[in-house]
Amino acid sequence: MPLPLYLLAVAVFAMGTSEFMLAGLVPDIAATFDVSVGAAGLLTSTFALGMICGAPLMAALARWWPVRASLLCFVLVFAVAHVVGALTTSFAVLLITRVIAALANAGFLAVALSTAATLVASDQKGRALAVLLSGTTVATIAGVPGGAVLGTVLSWRATFWAIALLCLPAAFGVMKGIPARVGKTARDTPAGSSLRIEIAQLAMPRLVLVMLLGALVNAATFATFTFLAPIVTDTAGMGELWVSVVLVLFGIGSFLGVTLAGRLSDQRPGLVIAVGGPLLLLGWFALATLATQPVALLLLVFVQGTLSFALGSTLIARVLYEAAGAPTMGGSYATAALNIGAAGGPAVAAATLGANANDLGPAWVSGFLVAVALLIALPLRRFIAPRVGQAIR
Repeated sequence: MPLPLYLLAVAVFAMGTSEFMLAGLVPDIAATFDVSVGAAGLLTSTFALGMICGAPLMAALARWWPVRASLLCFVLVFAVAHVVGALTTSFAVLLITRVIAALANAGFLAVALSTAATLVASDQKGRALAVLLSGTTVATIAGVPGGAVLGTVLSWRATFWAIALLCLPAAFGVMKGIPARVGKTARDTPAGSSLRIEIAQLAMPRLVLVMLLGALVNAATFATFTFLAPIVTDTAGMGELWVSVVLVLFGIGSFLGVTLAGRLSDQRPGLVIAVGGPLLLLGWFALATLATQPVALLLLVFVQGTLSFALGSTLIARVLYEAAGAPTMGGSYATAALNIGAAGGPAVAAATLGANANDLGPAWVSGFLVAVALLIALPLRRFIAPRVGQAIR
């Protein structure tokens, strides 16, 4: 894989740490601002909503800009938003900074995904996506648990400062490592690839279908991931520092899942869906049932991290394939699919907190969302994931 892909993954690591870190900080943020845990958890949904709206908007604005300049601008805005978030004493201001950070993250990821697709052969988009998403999975292994420890030892504000500092080497890597002429802008696309034509790609049934499935699987992932902290401490009765251990296990599993999917999603996407989907469904229901047992919880978190990211990244790779007719906007469609799920999952899961399911409501929500995805995907598996070289009309 080309070196620029790995440099982009470094920036994705910094941004992924910010996107996921709230999973270990929700209780402390709720206490600081005197709001409910459910309300604090919606900071994740707010961030994701900003990315949903920001992905197509920022991609449309940046399609005429040089790729390196766009990426650098997005990283710097992201850093400033975290400085303000670390300083604020207002929950409303914190929400606003999360939206601004999300817009910057969305713009960066949309441009990076579109660029990644141009850096590799046409049949290696899944592997390129795996490299980029490795930044996210390393964030769940090191960045997010590290932020949870930092938040436990110092405060959640310290983690925001740490994210701002992480953006500096990411910006340096973009500035020095990304060639001035890399990827595609609107000037580089065929005359017929106007913004209107690229947006019209969203009328393609197969593209819409894989975006929907990717959103459902990611919603299931975030529904439980966002509320892992109370599951660990309240349901399983483990200490606060165990939250970091659980996040590390989830991160290691997600890295393994992305790596495996990177090798299979280009050539055998249907196999990943047919095997990984049912296993993921069983895993969520097992977690909802066995989370009171610490050993079972630790094992299942690792397994679910692996399966969630293997299946999710495979579906997002399919989005990039189906959006080949949108060379400057395709990355934003993949980003939107990811974050529709990241917004919807925690929002639905938050509604179950305090109900009869208590802290395990999110796990049941995850299982339900995967079940819906499978009911759609399995009968249409050959349509949404044709073998290489197989044309389906």
